[in-house]
Amino acid sequence: MRLNDFQGKEVINACDGKKLGYIVDFVFDEKCGQIEAIIIPKTSKFCNFFCDGSEYIIPYKCICKIGPDVILVEMHEKK
Repeated sequence: MRLNDFQGKEVINACDGKKLGYIVDFVFDEKCGQIEAIIIPKTSKFCNFFCDGSEYIIPYKCICKIGPDVILVEMHEKK
């Protein structure tokens, strides 16, 4: 799978059905060139005005399924 295949797909948390957003960047293992994590910006309704720049960093092992339009991840948020 190429990096282009990840772009434009919405990421959804399979644990609670929450839409997390779209992938903007990746974390790579420099030695073997594999993806270690995906990065998704946390958004809100007023992100253009009040966005704090926080992001989800989801380890690649948390990806459950990569479909034609959606990427499902299993991520339990800490409260």
